[in-house]
Amino acid sequence: MNIKQRIEHLRREIEHHRRLYYENDAPEISDFEFDALFEELKALEAENPELDRADSPTHKVGGAASEKFSKVRHAVKMGSLSDVFSTEALLAFMEDCRGKLIAEGEGDVYFTLEPKIDGLSVALTYERGVLVQGATRGDGIEGEDVTENLRTVKGIPHTLTEPVSVTVRGEVYMPRATFEALNVEREAAGEKLHANPRNAAAGSLRQLDAAVTAKRGLEIFVFNYQAGELYTDGHSPETHSETVRRMGELGFSVIAEQTVTTDPHAIVAAVEKLGELRESLPYDIDGAVVKVDILRQRELLGETTSTPKWAAAYKYPPEEKETKLLEIAVQVGRTGAVTPLAILEPVRLAGSTVSKATLHNIDIIREKDIRVGDTVVIRKAGDIIPEVARPVKEKRTGTEKEFSFPDVCPSCGGRLVFDGESDESDETEDSAELGTIRCVNPDCPAQLERRLAHFASKGAMNIDGMGPAAVKLMLDAGLLHSAADIYYLKAEDIEKLPRMGKTSTKNLLRAIEDSKKAGAARLLFAFGIRHTGIAAAESVIGEMGSIEALFEATAERLSAIPDIGDVTAGAIVEFFAGASTRELVDRLAEAGVVMSSPKSEVSDNSLAGLTFVLTGTLPTYNRDEAGEMIKARGGKVSSSVSKKTSYVVAGEAAGSKLTKAEELGVTVIDEAELMRLLGM
Repeated sequence: MNIKQRIEHLRREIEHHRRLYYENDAPEISDFEFDALFEELKALEAENPELDRADSPTHKVGGAASEKFSKVRHAVKMGSLSDVFSTEALLAFMEDCRGKLIAEGEGDVYFTLEPKIDGLSVALTYERGVLVQGATRGDGIEGEDVTENLRTVKGIPHTLTEPVSVTVRGEVYMPRATFEALNVEREAAGEKLHANPRNAAAGSLRQLDAAVTAKRGLEIFVFNYQAGELYTDGHSPETHSETVRRMGELGFSVIAEQTVTTDPHAIVAAVEKLGELRESLPYDIDGAVVKVDILRQRELLGETTSTPKWAAAYKYPPEEKETKLLEIAVQVGRTGAVTPLAILEPVRLAGSTVSKATLHNIDIIREKDIRVGDTVVIRKAGDIIPEVARPVKEKRTGTEKEFSFPDVCPSCGGRLVFDGESDESDETEDSAELGTIRCVNPDCPAQLERRLAHFASKGAMNIDGMGPAAVKLMLDAGLLHSAADIYYLKAEDIEKLPRMGKTSTKNLLRAIEDSKKAGAARLLFAFGIRHTGIAAAESVIGEMGSIEALFEATAERLSAIPDIGDVTAGAIVEFFAGASTRELVDRLAEAGVVMSSPKSEVSDNSLAGLTFVLTGTLPTYNRDEAGEMIKARGGKVSSSVSKKTSYVVAGEAAGSKLTKAEELGVTVIDEAELMRLLGM
């Protein structure tokens, strides 16, 4: 990969992860990993200015405003900060500021230090002391109007102590204690847990119902004066630290403890001390912000297109913690895969309390020489999934024990086998399979519990109110023995379960009834057949037309369908060859679950035999609209790129799918070329 290709690859990856972070509140990688990609791109663009572009992510801020809310154009651009990752780089930043200002004839240069709150940035506008508008940062120029939601946030006054007209900037966050209480509630309700306080705060602020936001216990720190008046007598503040004090007097919640000094080394010492104290704070921080304090000096230094030259954010590395490995348990998944799980002494890590962590497989345990009783270092992969990074071997006492994988399933006592295949539910078979230890007993209770939870999940039959906790309650009560039993549940039986009153029961039964119309493709995916994701299920049903047809399908017939390989075809045939599958399908059909999907109307067959993957933002049509036009002409639309893909249609901010297409040599086209293929 040459420099130009590397730059383009980095731009696509950064846009992909930026969209997940700012717009979906669902990051896949840690801030530290994202910052590393961003810094590499900045460096390459600086070394190769002829390859720099105005639309590069290095010149952008945040993410696009959501279509759910009306848009707000900011009176003052809400920029981001340049990041530094070492004390040497932080000192260099301060010395650079000092040198430029002295050259301009300035005397003392003061710097301020404040914690970088890990939350969601907003702008608040007041007219004569009354809150009139609140907006998210968005792309820095345009954000989302979330005024009513912001009125529920603690620390945002509806009326200021004096009738000034001003715009300020702050960071909305969820305190750690509030976050943990919210996750306890979600776990009890069988709902998916929030990964960290930042994601929880962002999702809470973007609720369409302000009453929901009000229940989430959000708070704010206002940290910057943007525009307007801070004083009724026309006085203009001279320093940033003065504006912070004044915003506190007006009624805003501000961080009062600021370090202000002319000594860069004192700033570095304060940064290091703050890093040591971050665990004791009631809120999460991911860095420390250093700014030039005198506002006149800021104007002299100026700004780039996306960041001020008078401020920098020192980013702390991903958090790691030591704790005790008490036990290595094994858990059974819905396909019978048995994986090791670390049981830990509870420890606070990256915004939540961790007591379990993945160990991936037996090979990882042996490779890292992890033993029961070890002191281990844990971290969160992508700030989300806890994992054991390594044992601290120098703290061993000799009482630690090597782990041996059990010979029988911990749930049913059935035989465990190594089948040479991974448990990935890939819709194509491009990825290498590492092998999995598996319980082969089809009646294993643990598999049943996870299969039923998957069957009812949002991506499958979407039965609201039947999360993992509810499924376990029903299994323990003997109400469920297969997925078909869900459609024969009675109100009087459900109401007897803990936390299931008349209203909850009524809502659940309504959701079960609605799920009958989910369609054959969703039903096929809900069965949880190995290697069969939703896109594969849609391709199979699109070709075969019904669940019933799969009882007669051969592996050869299925593998001829685009994006269905031999492994997926074999897994589907094996599933429908089982006697229990025949009984399951018959009972589902008898309950009224839709078993077939009418083939879509095809206006012509000009794209017959071609498979398309759509990625990124297209300039004219959204991906669903483009996909329907492809299907109307006999083409197929897949969610994953494989060697069988005919074309990848790439729009703005195309991500990993475009990268994979380039690696596989798949033809990449834009919307204009797609329109030509469609005859439009």
